[in-house]
Amino acid sequence: MKTIAVIGAGTMGNGIAHTFAQKGFTVKLIDISEKALDKGMSAIATNLDRMLTKGTINQEEVSKTITNIITYTDLKDGVVGADLVIEAATENVDLKLAIFKQLNEACSHNTILATNTSSISITQIGAVVVHPERVIGMHFMNPVPIMQLVEVIRGYNTSEEVTQIIMQLSEKLGKTPVEVNDYPGFVANRILMPMINEAIETLYNKVAGVYEIDTVMKLGMAHPMGPLQLADFIGLDVCLSILNVMYDGFKNPKYAPCPLLVNMVRAGKLGLKSGEGFYNYAESKKAEKVAAQFI
Repeated sequence: MKTIAVIGAGTMGNGIAHTFAQKGFTVKLIDISEKALDKGMSAIATNLDRMLTKGTINQEEVSKTITNIITYTDLKDGVVGADLVIEAATENVDLKLAIFKQLNEACSHNTILATNTSSISITQIGAVVVHPERVIGMHFMNPVPIMQLVEVIRGYNTSEEVTQIIMQLSEKLGKTPVEVNDYPGFVANRILMPMINEAIETLYNKVAGVYEIDTVMKLGMAHPMGPLQLADFIGLDVCLSILNVMYDGFKNPKYAPCPLLVNMVRAGKLGLKSGEGFYNYAESKKAEKVAAQFI
């Protein structure tokens, strides 16, 4: 594999593009507007500068990484010649199905189609394309350039050959791939999201405050980040979407999102990306400082 197309220039998409480009792949980054692409490329440049300052890469690597990324606003143009397409759009099942229907028309039947979904069924996504055996989940963790895990999700129809190709490709990126089967939330979020939801319930029930809850989990359980701060970092809208997928999939009340989470999302308090969630990130410098801890 030499050419990778990434659909979506948001937090996960630009992180995936950055990671592949840094490892020498040609990356075709696709989004619906030049504004979104400019924002994504700016984020990549900022993260590369942080890595340069920390001494983890040199100036030549920075330049090559940027040069390896080409941007597109037209999906059909962007996926031409790609060996692998990774969809990293918003965690919305209708949007993802629509994208994969387009990919079915625009890509060769030999192109591997991956999704970075954190909870949505790979089998359901694969059902809208010809040759669903080439559809697989590649769930990267945020921030992608730093986090080692890639959750490789095998749908009901995903072939062994495609699974092994993606496992080996993940290793070439310097990641640790873990193969899991296709059930709501997979492994990472099936365990993580109920914990985050319970932390929100604990706050909702006035057992303790935000700082106190996060401090207990950081100091008592050796978590590098408290669950409420982590929810802010992930995006409260994303947490809500994942919990809804698991609740719909399992019909189990333990996955029902806390009313406080629902109301915060309705109010537009989505965490770091909106400037306010359980913590206030309104000052841009403060938000940058939080992000810089992880890049």
